[in-house]
Amino acid sequence: MIVITGASGQLGRLVIAQLLKTVPASQIVAAARDPEKVADLAAKGVQVRHADYAKPDTLDRAFEGAEKILLISSSEVGQRVAQHQAVIDAARRAGVKLLAYTSVLHADTSALALAEEHKQTEEALTQAGVPAVVLRNGWYHENYTAGVAHAVANGAHYGSAGEGRISSAARADYAEAAAIVLTASDDQAGKVYELAGDESYTLKAFAAQIAQQSGKPVVYTDLPEADYKAVLLQAGLPDFVAELLANSDAAAAKGALFDDGGQLSRLMGRPTTPLSTSITEALSH
Repeated sequence: MIVITGASGQLGRLVIAQLLKTVPASQIVAAARDPEKVADLAAKGVQVRHADYAKPDTLDRAFEGAEKILLISSSEVGQRVAQHQAVIDAARRAGVKLLAYTSVLHADTSALALAEEHKQTEEALTQAGVPAVVLRNGWYHENYTAGVAHAVANGAHYGSAGEGRISSAARADYAEAAAIVLTASDDQAGKVYELAGDESYTLKAFAAQIAQQSGKPVVYTDLPEADYKAVLLQAGLPDFVAELLANSDAAAAKGALFDDGGQLSRLMGRPTTPLSTSITEALSH
């Protein structure tokens, strides 16, 4: 039995879609805060269970009979450590053979502000003594391609990453890697994977690729971190999201989103999805 937490989210759904290729639906548990959001998975034979990181009593029932669990990191920045600890404790009580956790690239040394909660969670995993594998996911292409239409409309892509290189990959790539680790025949406990795209690029190159594909002028405009946050706020993003994205870009300028180890493509046995492919998809919507 493999339990996927955060199953109604974008990554969770993609992981389950990958698992369904090789694992019987009845052996997959979609654990979600709102089970109604994964009712379509129940129709495919996947077990649907209620699991709320903030309500530890729901986790014991969700993890009943679990052999492996994927802990997809909480979206509630600032609450993550306590929520993740609740999942780790429940996994230990369930006696799971493997707990996989989606962390962030180079969590132990990263300049990203959001890395701190991931680092603390990794430490909690070690202290708990649960057999665990850490999937340190790099940036998703989608973190940037979500703004492609806006960039085309405005003729500009704004950021604070300077000449920093970004080694992102498609969300689906990270989902495939997670499914491979969860179904691997060899023992994954104790492993730490630094997962990132095969290619790296600057945001100037990203803007140039949008311009090339759209046929419209798009330039990269580099701003100080505070100014970029202000642009994001003006675009209607919540304060904590604007803060997170601006900080992440500033950290990218220092190399926080770069990795050339190639672990993701080796794990998948294929190259990671090119950024150009994800831009094409974004432009088609």
